[in-house]
Amino acid sequence: MDQIQDVVTSDSVEKGVQEGAGQADVEPAVAALVGGSRSGQEVASHEEVLEAGQASCPVAKGLSARRLQSLGSGARFAEELHGLLMRTPLFAGLGHTESRLLGAVMHVYAAQAGQTLITEGDTGDYMMLVMDGQVDVVRRDEHNFPVRIAVARPGQTLGEMSMVDGQRRFASCVAQTECRVAVLTRAALLALLTREPVLGNKVLLKLVSLLSDRLRETSAHLVNCLGRAT
Repeated sequence: MDQIQDVVTSDSVEKGVQEGAGQADVEPAVAALVGGSRSGQEVASHEEVLEAGQASCPVAKGLSARRLQSLGSGARFAEELHGLLMRTPLFAGLGHTESRLLGAVMHVYAAQAGQTLITEGDTGDYMMLVMDGQVDVVRRDEHNFPVRIAVARPGQTLGEMSMVDGQRRFASCVAQTECRVAVLTRAALLALLTREPVLGNKVLLKLVSLLSDRLRETSAHLVNCLGRAT
């Protein structure tokens, strides 16, 4: 990978990427997420929910192609994921049982330093929760030079906006150190919405709220820019 120019080392990934949030709109984003939801009859068992987003799905194949090491279902890391989810703004407020159910439909991967987790410009149908290590968030500038805009640390999420709105990735995410990430796919979330509707809708509302907040921030930023220009 090209040498990265370090311009920001923020503790918050959200601050680093909020500039690109205005590409989405809340209602189309929700429609993109739930539009392909299957009926209750098609989700036959709890085991299907637990398996959603794992080895047979395109996301898993794509991550394997990136040479990420699959460590198995998030159910194996239930307590660790519970602790991380409780300190993650996106999922804060979930009960112990809810966090375990959510963790169970995630899948855990290990990455070595320098491996790419998410690529700028790709379409996105999954998000990641950093479990340990550090991840650089990198975006190419007008000269196509990679610039680090943030650093993600344990308990922070990556790629949630593209998972919701289906838009292309705003930035790349590259492992700065050895790390583990828990992956939540759109398919797994849809299965959760069907099997555990209370929990699924709670997670969906948190995602939509995050999207709405970022749209407001972007709108305020645009208003300020227009004000300075006049």
